[in-house]
Parts: sequence; structure tokens; C-alpha cells
Amino acid sequence: MSHLRVVVAGAGIAGLALAAALRRAGIDCHLYEQAERLAEVGAGVQLAPNATRLLRRLGLRDRLRDLAVTPQAIEMRRWDNGALLQRTALGDPCQRRFGAPYYTVHRADLHSALLSLLPPDRVHLGARCVSVTQLADEARLHLSDGTTVTADLIVGADGIHSIAREQIVADRPRYSGQTIYRGLVSADEVAHLLTESRVQLWFGPDQHVVCYPVSSGRQVSFGATVPAPDWREESWTARGDVAELAAAYEGWHPDVTRLIGAAQTVSRWALHDREGIERLSSGRVTVIGDAAHPMLPFQAQGANQAIEDAVVLAACLAGAGPDRLSAALRRYERIRLPRTTRIQRQSRENAKTFHLEDGGAQQHRDTAAQTASGLDRHEWLFGYDAEQAVTSSRSP
Repeated sequence: MSHLRVVVAGAGIAGLALAAALRRAGIDCHLYEQAERLAEVGAGVQLAPNATRLLRRLGLRDRLRDLAVTPQAIEMRRWDNGALLQRTALGDPCQRRFGAPYYTVHRADLHSALLSLLPPDRVHLGARCVSVTQLADEARLHLSDGTTVTADLIVGADGIHSIAREQIVADRPRYSGQTIYRGLVSADEVAHLLTESRVQLWFGPDQHVVCYPVSSGRQVSFGATVPAPDWREESWTARGDVAELAAAYEGWHPDVTRLIGAAQTVSRWALHDREGIERLSSGRVTVIGDAAHPMLPFQAQGANQAIEDAVVLAACLAGAGPDRLSAALRRYERIRLPRTTRIQRQSRENAKTFHLEDGGAQQHRDTAAQTASGLDRHEWLFGYDAEQAVTSSRSP
């Protein structure tokens, strides 16, 4: 094991993926998570080949195959009559082209799979980070119970409200004006949507719906956005009102209204992101995932980019040692920033494109979508190999 002491704030997907990647690289680390227990929260997540190839290399090939669903296509449809606007084949064509599958998975299943790669004593629960300080030769993570943890490097994997990020830039989350309702329904309740395993989206004025199967096909996860300029609560566990959601989608295609009608409960939270930043590290502190580049969920890449971050950072740190830490962190941000900035901006742009009012701009979007189907346009995104990016980058 390396002598580099690494402490990670946060044990979500980003933090766990980093810990697994560091362990594979021979670097031990400890994670400090504010939650008292790792509960089953959230709903579904889409994992594109740019992330699944990395998860397979970390040792999750069999587990993901058993837990996840391999959708055969992504279909985009019109909100009122369900007209097909675009279909992109996934399944075997995607696997052959990119050498890794496209999966849909319950977030809790992905979280538990990553957790299985770590010794239990490396994850400390009920440990809320309240501040981070730095000295010349170490960084300190201060917890709410008064404990201080020292390390050569502190990695903020602590989400959009990151405490660690405050060491790098003084900024605040930006509210998008949209909230999202998320829910899980039994596959038996929405069999009309499962004639084929696929990711389905319906675009309409000011809002849209996405759904796909998870949990080995036993459940369907959905997300439905609703504009709400004055509603800003952000929480994975905030309860939403199913009746309010149904009212917001009155008049939409029956496939959508039946999906929402099958939900017993939904969560609801405000969608935030942040402006892009010019660096990811300061001294002995760096950030990954939502702490680094929080994205609106309109490119389905948030978890994927967190996994890429984790693997790249671990590779940059491998063999670095405390004396080469600054160079390793500069290499990490040089590799990651151009890509994450592009995806972050595209996610924000999609918030407009998905929600166009019916009219000329919407018609232009739909025509363009029909002529842009296929995997070619995803090459830059799905074909990217984060580990190859490290290998091909020049060490400082």
C-alpha cells in the first residue's frame, strides 16, 4: 500500500468509486459520511459505456449484470400524441461498438455494489464534515462531533453543497427553476411500457418525463420535471404529492398519465447546478463528482462523470506520494476539466431544448432529432475511456 494518506468526504457513488479505484491502485483511504446509515434512497440511474467499462474493471462485471437492465434503445417522443421523434439503438449494437454495455440500475443497487468492494472499517457513518483546513504539510477534516481527521489529501465527494469546494472557489448552487419528481413503480403496473426494455422520454412545453426499468426488470424508475420558480427544497428524501404531479401532466399521452397514476409515492426536489470552475484543487484539497461539476440531469451523465473522476484521480495519484501530490492533482484537473465542462454545459442547454413550447423552434428540434438517430453522435461521450485518457496524458 502507498504511504499517501487520503481522506474522502462523502460515501455516495463518487466517494465509493474513488475508494475502490484507490484501493485497486494500492492507496488506502477512509471515507466519512454524514448519514447515520446507508439507506436505500433515490431511484434509477443510467450508466453509459464510458462508466460501465470502468465499473467492470473495478470488479463489478458480474454484479452489475445481475442487478442492472440492458435497455435495447433510447426513444424520444412527443408529449401529447406519443409520436416517435428519435430512436437510438443500444443493447448489442452499443456493446459491440463501445466494448461495454449501457445499463439502467437502481441507485441503491449501484451504491451497494460499490460498497462491496471496500473493507467495512473504511466507511465511517454519522460523520458530518463541517470544515476543512490546510497546513503546509497536511489537510484536516473537521467533523461535527469535534473530531479532526488529518491526511495528505482530502477529497470532497460531498455533493453540490460541498464543504471541501469552499477551499477552491467561493460560489453557490444555481437553481434551474425546475423541480423533479422521482418514483418507482412495479413493472407489473406498467406492462404497457415494457414491451421492449428501453429508456423512454416524452418532451413537452416546460417539462418532460423519462422512465426505464431497473432492479433486474422488476421495477420502473421515472423522473418527471415540473417548473417551479419559487420551490427550492433539495433533498433525496423530500416527499412529493402524487396528485400534484398528476395534475401537472394532465392532457399528456396516456402512457405518461398511466405511469404517474401507478406511483404510490414520489420524492421531489429542486434541480440545481453550479457554474463551471477553472480548477479542481487547491493545496491538499480536491473535489470530484457533484462537488466538482454538479449537472442538471438532462444528459444522464452525473453518476457517469463521477465514476470517470474517481478512476482518473486514482490513476493520477498512483505512485505519486506526498512529495508529488501537486503534480498529480494538476494532471487530474487537466484531464477532467475540458470534458466535464462540456458535459455540464450541454446538460444545461438540454434543459431548454427538452422543454420548448410547441411552435417553430420545437418543430426544428423534432426534425433534427429524426435525422440524428444512431450511435455515431454518442461516440465522443460513450467511446471515451478515462483510463486511456490518463495513459495518453503527459505527466507534468
